[in-house]
Amino acid sequence: MGPLVTRLGRVGRRFRQADRAHPWVLDTAVVVLVFLMFCLPDLLHAGIGGGDGDGDGPRRFRLAFTRLPVAGVFVLQAGLVLPLLWRRRRPLVAFCAVWAVFVLQWALGSALRADLALFVALYSLALHGRLRQLPWACAGMAAGMALVAVRVSPVVSVWDALFFLLSTATAALALGLVVRIRRAQLAGLRDRAARLEIERDQRSRLAAATERARVAREMHDIVGHNLSVIITLADAGAYATDTAPERGKEALCLIGDTGRQALDELRRVLGVLRDATDGRRDATDGWRDATGGWRGGPELSPQPGVADIGSLCEGVRAAGLDVVYRTAGDVDALDEGVQLAVHRIVQEALTNTLKHAGAGTRVNLSVAAEDTRLTIRVRDSGQSVPSGPPNEEGHGLVGMRERAALYGGTVSAGPAPGGGWRVDAVLALTPPGDGRAPRDLTSPGGGR
Repeated sequence: MGPLVTRLGRVGRRFRQADRAHPWVLDTAVVVLVFLMFCLPDLLHAGIGGGDGDGDGPRRFRLAFTRLPVAGVFVLQAGLVLPLLWRRRRPLVAFCAVWAVFVLQWALGSALRADLALFVALYSLALHGRLRQLPWACAGMAAGMALVAVRVSPVVSVWDALFFLLSTATAALALGLVVRIRRAQLAGLRDRAARLEIERDQRSRLAAATERARVAREMHDIVGHNLSVIITLADAGAYATDTAPERGKEALCLIGDTGRQALDELRRVLGVLRDATDGRRDATDGWRDATGGWRGGPELSPQPGVADIGSLCEGVRAAGLDVVYRTAGDVDALDEGVQLAVHRIVQEALTNTLKHAGAGTRVNLSVAAEDTRLTIRVRDSGQSVPSGPPNEEGHGLVGMRERAALYGGTVSAGPAPGGGWRVDAVLALTPPGDGRAPRDLTSPGGGR
């Protein structure tokens, strides 16, 4: 049964494609079929009824109608059948033309098998025409059927004739409406499927763009900060080589430590990205690949948090910044995702200070946790206008604002009153276990 349905569906699709390419072929075929089945017999017998000849049907039935000449029969048949060529393009015009010929024919007292064309025209109007035209068409159809019932009253009861004719007209009308509704449903489903496919592609592109932005943000935070520290230490080591060789050696050691730290963070980020595409995380700390085999994952260390800001400050102090760090509130009990956002915002602020203000700058850093929000304040004594193109925000400030926005917060940066530069960030705190914070890309467990 399945292959047969598939084959029939394929044939139906080809038929619809051919009909769309050559619509006149189907309309002409319908007219030719109606002519061969219902017009040709009447032409051979010159219509139904009339006298005592050899016409079809009982003698009383034949005497109830008028026998027309062959030319008259052909003209009436042409008026009934030829308008069907426009039944899909101009359904109302085709119905009115067939109805007018139909009424004229029965007014003359003639009965033709080609009267079936009126029901075909009504079906086409219900299928292709405007719905507000159907009441007028139904009224005209009822009037025509009443005329036929009166003309055949010598042979058949008027009520019996009306019941049969109106039932036939109702069947044609109902069939046209059913097919119309079915086509509308299929068109709606196709349109919905097309919209869903477009939305799916858009979501995929948006997800890819979001992931690219997240990776770029992580790379900028990791590479930008550590490179700034390394460059500052390298410049200081080069300057101290001639005057204080031991300070140059210390700078080289700090450069090595900073580089190894940056390399470890990069390995963690890239390891998660690589393994997330070709395997799935197991319940343990390892991974199962596509074949089900277990293998160890990348070296994933805990994400940096508020507790790591102290070591971050030590690193920039070694590069020449004078950092004073204070905390208020229970900052260590914050959600891991919030702690990571705080660490990255502070890291970027200190990096910008090191990059634009240079060594010897004093920095006041405070992180305060209140009931429903967390505030980060960074003040430095450097220049009040950062170097770089005017009216252009760097990736670091954009990244800080993105991280704050993930937790319903804001970041503002600008010249501080009395000189220097300020960075203020406010993050909204959610109750423990709420779980509404977004997943960070480098989180080992994918949680927050």
